[in-house]
Amino acid sequence: MSAQEPVSTPPAPPVPLAALLARRDLGLRLLAGPEDASLHWVHTSEMTDPYPYLLGGELLMTAGVQLSDPAWYVERVVEAGAAALGFGVTPVYDTVPAELVEACTRHGLPLVEVPPQTPFTAVARALWRLMAEARLKELRRVTEAQQSLATAAARPAPVPAVLGALASRLGGRAVLFAADGTQSAAAGRAVPDEAAGALADLAGVVGPRPGGPATASGNSGGLRLAAYALGGGDGLTLGVATEHHEPGNHTIAGVAVVLLSLLTAPHRGADTAARDAALVRLLLGATPAEAARALDPGPWTVVHARGGDGTPFAAAALAAALGTSLVETPDGTAVRLLLPASTPVTSQPGWTLGVSAPVEARDLAVADTQAARAVRRAVTMRKPLVRHRESGPLSLDDARARLAPLADNSALVETLRTWLSLHGSWDRTATALGIHRNTVRQRIARVGTLLDEDLDDPDVRMELWFALRQE
Repeated sequence: MSAQEPVSTPPAPPVPLAALLARRDLGLRLLAGPEDASLHWVHTSEMTDPYPYLLGGELLMTAGVQLSDPAWYVERVVEAGAAALGFGVTPVYDTVPAELVEACTRHGLPLVEVPPQTPFTAVARALWRLMAEARLKELRRVTEAQQSLATAAARPAPVPAVLGALASRLGGRAVLFAADGTQSAAAGRAVPDEAAGALADLAGVVGPRPGGPATASGNSGGLRLAAYALGGGDGLTLGVATEHHEPGNHTIAGVAVVLLSLLTAPHRGADTAARDAALVRLLLGATPAEAARALDPGPWTVVHARGGDGTPFAAAALAAALGTSLVETPDGTAVRLLLPASTPVTSQPGWTLGVSAPVEARDLAVADTQAARAVRRAVTMRKPLVRHRESGPLSLDDARARLAPLADNSALVETLRTWLSLHGSWDRTATALGIHRNTVRQRIARVGTLLDEDLDDPDVRMELWFALRQE
């Protein structure tokens, strides 16, 4: 992986080590550890201590050029969070050192033997191809599921049909719960009583009440459980039980939530959807007095979104995933949403989001402007989500909370401090710390990921500098 690679957002889902081992052309052999490790990327290093160069999740490749203490080396690799270790035999070693195998076995670190005829670049290329295939498979699965659900919604008995299509696509069970917790309809394979009871309990947690969670998830009886509140206002909830947690499951369930919300609320038609959109426009452009009369005082969050997959349900599915029914598409492409500030806003596959600061109802127009600016920055920086951040004085407690994700990594803290003091200069920071400039880049990228901050934003840099000065 080059130093320019966006480490905070891997281009595709991780690939299990077993998939790489199955490539016969590579001739890889597992010598220690499990084969179900998840690989995010490949990194090659012949450094005595690879720790400063690792970000976590890598298949670390080495020929052992400077391998003097295998036990210590493995400890450092494990501490850095690498997913697996690949050892190339020849020209330094004819076989993988027994001490290295023992150390990997002791730490549970997968150790893969790379034969002489297999270049490290071939392993890296194979992993990226597997990742691309996984991404394409995920997108195809979601698209086909959306089409299947839309077709089911047009059948004579649409609610059972949508539940059946959802259960089939997820390979599990889909249940529609009434407001009193009883099952209104169900489809798919039966689940153990323990899981069925847990799913009903989970469904009772969510609901359309203001400020309440729109989704909840858990595990029971070896199954992955999820519950989604429908938007019809009558307390219906969708429960889903699956054997495996696939990346696209949440998106597929979100489409089903939108369809079921419409199907179970027959009074909601085009006029109601128009009123919802009009309400959003009112709230985002009305006078403070009008907004306060139309909505609870708040606080509220405004979200602007761009992207989607082009399907008719894209915006509605996004709204369902974020837990709100207040959504509009002003020009058919951009999307604006309004949701309680207590509802967490996370990145959504296929979307670029800009999130305002929490505001009272009287300040919704200001929040709308903040969200618009944030989504423009997100598009420019190619980030899935950017939040508007208010600048202000930091207390000691605020500073500690801001830097808490770095508390256990003094190297990252010192690199950040030096980098900020030198105005973001990679070369001067590397010289000051006595490390390679690529190491500086990797550490700063890791800092941005851990803090969930945009370190290209001068306001963020200023705030972090003041936070470091408070420590």
